[in-house]
Amino acid sequence: MQTLLSLLLPIVVLLGCSAFPEHGTGGMAEHHYSSLSPVMADEPLGPEHGLRFEWELASRHLDVLILEGAELCFPASVVNARRMLERIVRELHGGLKFDAANDLIVQRVTLERLEKQLDAVVSSAACIPPKSVGFQSTAELAEKIYSLLNADNQFAFNSSEINPKYMGRLAEAAMILRDITQFNLLITGHADAIGNTKINKKLSLARANQVKRYLQIFGIVSSRLTVAAVGSSDPLFEGNQAQIRLTNRRVSIELVEVNFNRQNQL
Repeated sequence: MQTLLSLLLPIVVLLGCSAFPEHGTGGMAEHHYSSLSPVMADEPLGPEHGLRFEWELASRHLDVLILEGAELCFPASVVNARRMLERIVRELHGGLKFDAANDLIVQRVTLERLEKQLDAVVSSAACIPPKSVGFQSTAELAEKIYSLLNADNQFAFNSSEINPKYMGRLAEAAMILRDITQFNLLITGHADAIGNTKINKKLSLARANQVKRYLQIFGIVSSRLTVAAVGSSDPLFEGNQAQIRLTNRRVSIELVEVNFNRQNQL
């Protein structure tokens, strides 16, 4: 009898462990990372969208710190920051908004401390990361900044409120521009074809000023920012379809080289 039990026990154990959770559920979820879906311009906003926006800002902040050399100087801190971002995504997908909010506060403090540490070691030459990490030239860096500033899907219909996804891109661009002082920005507001000329001109100016406001919040001084407005007179695409109107509700932002301007004034 004892011999029979000794033979059956391993079989029972194996049968009990034969069902595993699908990838992304159960225990596997602890190591499964999925990004957050973007917030569309015409999507009703709720409290969870604020958390998604905060996550986007934290993710962009970490990207910029890595760009500036944080992964070279503080590799363990970067690994921990990435893991925290992944944890917050899991919490948001699981509806754990309170936990996600607490972890976002911790992440914000962590990234601010990492930024100060990076500034300290770079200024003291204790760690010297290569300039413009990840970019082969200033032109490539400028192209990256331009693509962030001019990303699609910026505003909802008849609104100057910035789409959270675009605001995250503004934050990332601003973090780079704070250290790349040879560029000023010309921010031109646009509107789609619906509405009269006067209203569209006013709306497009409000959009340009709103973008300027957030760039200042993200650390760009006002003297580097100039705003203009053209209403619906300069559409990116011709037409009145919904997707075209969404694209035309925008600001266009040009990088203006400071030295170039000074040479023209001489």
